[in-house]
Amino acid sequence: MATVGQRKCLCCNDFFDPDRRSANRQRYCAKTDCRIASKAASQAAWLAKPQNIDYFRDPAHVARVQAWRANHLGYSSGKRAKAGKPVALQDDLIAQATDSIEEICIRAEITETAGSAALQDLLNAPTPVLAGLIAHLFDVTLQEDIASTTRRLVQMGHDLIDRSRHENRQTSASP
Repeated sequence: MATVGQRKCLCCNDFFDPDRRSANRQRYCAKTDCRIASKAASQAAWLAKPQNIDYFRDPAHVARVQAWRANHLGYSSGKRAKAGKPVALQDDLIAQATDSIEEICIRAEITETAGSAALQDLLNAPTPVLAGLIAHLFDVTLQEDIASTTRRLVQMGHDLIDRSRHENRQTSASP
């Protein structure tokens, strides 16, 4: 039994609450099969109109479709972005082969024996942005200068972290 405002679906004959924005026009419920039937009925009604009978067969419309396809090459290849998924603004990263365990061990031995670590070992493959930022801020261009500046910044960071930990311990210990 239908309640007030409900409508009977033309496909499944079940009662449904029409969407308030299209209550006057909605004749099908939201079930998948009913939506498919609604689309088929809508297309059939559109094709039944006299001005639309030859819409897909008229030479002018064939030329229109061919021109559109020429301007949109690759559209039907399936490589376009899916709805809701943003298109990437850059290429994907190229995967790099990881070092073998033996090479990592040898590299660790070399850095342990060396007095001062090289910039690459200090930052473990630094990004060009970080090296450029250090070079810009501290007006250095040589790799040794960048390495010493980086070591100084790392030491300052450790000192700040240790100082804040020490202050936190004192604050939490006091009543």
